[in-house]
Amino acid sequence: MRIGELATKAGVSVRALRYYEEQNLLAAVRSPSGQRCYPDSALDRVQWIRQLYAAGLSSKKIVELLPCLDTGVSTRATVTLLAAERDRIQAQIASLVDMRDKLDTLIAAARTGAGDPGAGGGPGRRAGDRQA
Repeated sequence: MRIGELATKAGVSVRALRYYEEQNLLAAVRSPSGQRCYPDSALDRVQWIRQLYAAGLSSKKIVELLPCLDTGVSTRATVTLLAAERDRIQAQIASLVDMRDKLDTLIAAARTGAGDPGAGGGPGRRAGDRQA
């Protein structure tokens, strides 16, 4: 498939695909006229790349992990990297869950504090407090 089609299917820009190629994250075969052509499997690869970026991995780390994704074979170094990234992501998830719980507490307090769902006034304020 051509670059525009892959970009559309993957929900990324053509520029992003070119960047992935520059970073050795994605490979294209060139047609005789110089156009990039990607195999159907490139769609899955782009989705992996996007998820890994969203999880906070750098392109350098993603390049290190791609052989494992491609073949299913891991080296000791790859396993160590995978475990470290999983632990980092798990810590990030725990932090996000903690923040969500704090926000839930603030929302509940704001909703019940004044008896009016929209009149909470914010953290640390009581229902009868005046704004300055």
